[in-house]
Amino acid sequence: MTHAERSSAAIALPVDLDEAAHRCLVAGFDGVTTVPDTLKRLIDRGLGGVILFTRNIRDAGQVRRLTDELRALRPDLLVAIDNEGGGIGHLVNADAPDAPGSYALGVVDDPALTARCADALAGHLATLGITASYAPVADLQHQPRNPIVRTRSFGADPELAARHLRAWITATDVRGIASCAKHFPGHGGTITDSHHGVAIDPRPYDELLVDLEPFRAAVAAGVPMLMSAHVVFPALDANRPATLSRRILGDLLRLDLGFDGVLVSDALEMKAIADEYGEAAGARIALAAGADQVIVAVPDLAVTLACRDAVLDALHARMLAEERVWEAAGRVRRLAERYATPRRAVTPWDANAGLEAARRAVRTRPLPPPVRGAHVVDLFPAPHPALNWGGEDLLTELRAIDPTATGTALTEEPADPAALVDAIGSRSAPLVIATSDAVLNPWQARLRDTLVARRPGAILVDTGLPEGGTLCSYGRGRANLRAVAEVLADA
Repeated sequence: MTHAERSSAAIALPVDLDEAAHRCLVAGFDGVTTVPDTLKRLIDRGLGGVILFTRNIRDAGQVRRLTDELRALRPDLLVAIDNEGGGIGHLVNADAPDAPGSYALGVVDDPALTARCADALAGHLATLGITASYAPVADLQHQPRNPIVRTRSFGADPELAARHLRAWITATDVRGIASCAKHFPGHGGTITDSHHGVAIDPRPYDELLVDLEPFRAAVAAGVPMLMSAHVVFPALDANRPATLSRRILGDLLRLDLGFDGVLVSDALEMKAIADEYGEAAGARIALAAGADQVIVAVPDLAVTLACRDAVLDALHARMLAEERVWEAAGRVRRLAERYATPRRAVTPWDANAGLEAARRAVRTRPLPPPVRGAHVVDLFPAPHPALNWGGEDLLTELRAIDPTATGTALTEEPADPAALVDAIGSRSAPLVIATSDAVLNPWQARLRDTLVARRPGAILVDTGLPEGGTLCSYGRGRANLRAVAEVLADA
């Protein structure tokens, strides 16, 4: 038994209250074929859920065996994952269906197609024994320099976002999977990624109201979970981020929006919480403020134990009201009663829905003439460490259609940009230059502009939000890039 486990074991709480406190925790862990002993002990004491990441995924059969083992330890354990589609997901190695991501779905604006994509993602989760999906994103993307929402959002229009959220939530629920609209009350107005630091949305109260509308629509659609944002809104609460704010979680969410489902925090190890408060204090404050579950996504279970101990200590010292924990645990229990048991018989889903959506999104703009044997320079940021996107690149997708294509993929500025430009500029092959949110990555813009100066006829492709390119995929999921490749190769 670890020191953290010994310290909590000494706290004399009633067994049922101890179990209720554990229900308020969601833990990440390091394991593919076996469940760590520390996690087993947490589950035995009532752990509410686990969250899976790429580190837990080898193939579909392995995932099903892992989720079966987890649920054998506790049948009402919620097994969750981030599964937004596009470049945000962890199940590539488990044969995940292709889906283009929310922004492309918003560009197409066909809620029935969105429902088909959500159905495919949820149906796949059901086959794996995963019963909760931390998706869809309800944030509005209206801050041009926002570094974290962008193509994960359905767009900037609250009515458009609302109709696609309804389609996604309903389709997911039909599959018996719990969806989760995030990140309340909105992360789209910041210029900081809360994974990396304190994010602040400085807009006045009247301007924030539009961001609430997608969440209001999600609540009306019966979404069973919402996730809070680690964002400070001075107009709502000048002192604490939403995750830790009683005003935002209690007054705004529970009273104004009327949400009575499970409110789960974003991961506590994100720097907006960890660096300012510490994960353990963050867990205690979030639950006191109105969260029902807190996520500790890091694989180091010592961090989860520290958060657990902080909650138990606060209960023991009466700094955290028992009534608050009973209320939270009750919501988690009701969620588990509805969703924790996975369906064994899963009907087929439309495997072509995601690529259809990606193709329709690309074709919303005038198309360039096709090219064969192109040289592709694909520029994009390195995969986000928390989102574990797989790093798909345009050249790979184009070569699958046109084996004569050549090129390179770069996730950072080359050591000798001039030499690269000289080498590429001297080629006679048609040139395709792809960038991903170059407005946030100046090295991409510099390299693109220098190449264009040498080769004015280059075809420019935006693989994030539109930035003036000839083509735009509206995302970097495999389906997005395949749809662009088909246009380039006239496939």
